[in-house]
Order: sequence, then structure tokens, then C-alpha cells
Amino acid sequence: MSGQSDVRHGSCLCGNVRFETSGPLREVVACHCTQCRKQSGHYFAATNVPDDCLSVEDGGDLKWYQSSADAKRGFCSNCGSSLFWKHSKDPFTSVLAGSFEKPSELKLTRHIFVADKGDYYDIGDGLPQRDH
Repeated sequence: MSGQSDVRHGSCLCGNVRFETSGPLREVVACHCTQCRKQSGHYFAATNVPDDCLSVEDGGDLKWYQSSADAKRGFCSNCGSSLFWKHSKDPFTSVLAGSFEKPSELKLTRHIFVADKGDYYDIGDGLPQRDH
């Protein structure tokens, strides 16, 4: 967990979906799985927050796509921004790090599903990597 315990704000590109998190956030993890790459065009970099510490204001523009039997992905139906990933059995929601307002004070700490990464880039930041 990051040492921060303050309130953070974020939004989609058009601003129609806004959110607020409170309390500490997990470090940022980069996911290179095929689903994350196909949805984002690259890879996901996300933190997560307990569900009761996430407040979303969307005016009806937040949509959820059931991407597998166990998980769904939240995005803005107006601008298409990817914002959230939610496993049905977890009491927390992953929030894409790039959707937070600056300064986020978040830090990327590892890469997962690197066996699925795109063939057009290398991971050269020296952070730990896992194949799953």
C-alpha cells in the first residue's frame, strides 16, 4: 500500500465520469494480458481501492463490459476512456492510474502477464515481472 491516506480525484477524458477515492491505494501494477492490451491499445497500469472507498459520479455514462465470467471493465460510453476493472469476488475495484488527477503520488512497482505482452515493445524499467 502507498503511504498516502488522502482523497484523490479522477475522471475520464471528457469529464462525464468522475470519481473520488479515499484512503491508501495499492501500488500500481502494469498488466500486459491480451484483454488489457486489446481494451487499452497498450497495457493497463492500475491501482486498486476498497469498494467502500470509491465514489463515482457518472450521469449515466459509466458502462460495464463483462469481459469474462468473473470480471468486468468500466468505461465512459461518451469518450471511451477505460477506468475500472472489477473481479466479481473481490471487495475492491482496480482503477487505471492514468485517470487520476496529478499529483497522484502513485508508483509503478511490477508487471504481470508479461508472457502475453505485445511484440512491439520491451519492458526495460527493471521492475519485477511475472508471466501470470
